Amino acid sequence: MAPASAIKSWFLCEVLPLEASLMRFLQKSYRNRSELIDLRQDIYAELLKSAKIRIPEPTRPFVFAVARNQLIDRIRRERVIPIDTALEIGELEIAIDSPSPDRIVGARDELRRLNSAVDRLPARCREAVVLARIEGLSGREIAARMNISESAVSHYVKNGLRMLADVLYGASSGLGEQA
Repeated sequence: MAPASAIKSWFLCEVLPLEASLMRFLQKSYRNRSELIDLRQDIYAELLKSAKIRIPEPTRPFVFAVARNQLIDRIRRERVIPIDTALEIGELEIAIDSPSPDRIVGARDELRRLNSAVDRLPARCREAVVLARIEGLSGREIAARMNISESAVSHYVKNGLRMLADVLYGASSGLGEQA
């Protein structure tokens, strides 16, 4: 069992300097901003609980593993997973139906390829595709948000999806690269 003074010193010298990185990770991974401070405190409480048994070394990977586990627990409790969070599931390593390891690797690779392809779309196409296919907005809502006509929205979405299909299915794409 680690002495309280060693735990305090470890926490102050090793954990607290990671707070900015931890908060960026939490902001990126958890969309409910109003709970971020509580989530950070839960992570700190878990870190201190573990440190009472044995001070973890190295500290940084342990802090982020605890953070990932806390995020997974919260997401599971919510039972409603927004699409943005669902895209992060591969990073969080949530085992929903316990798929096989090769299925997990394949899905992660496919998600990375899709994310990379979406990132390489021209800005207006990317915005229209994300609003239409990820956020589920109608053509009229997208047109209002992007301040363009509905026919322009249709054009951007169609071209964006065509470019994504080209990249993902091996055809030459308009994104400047062979898949």
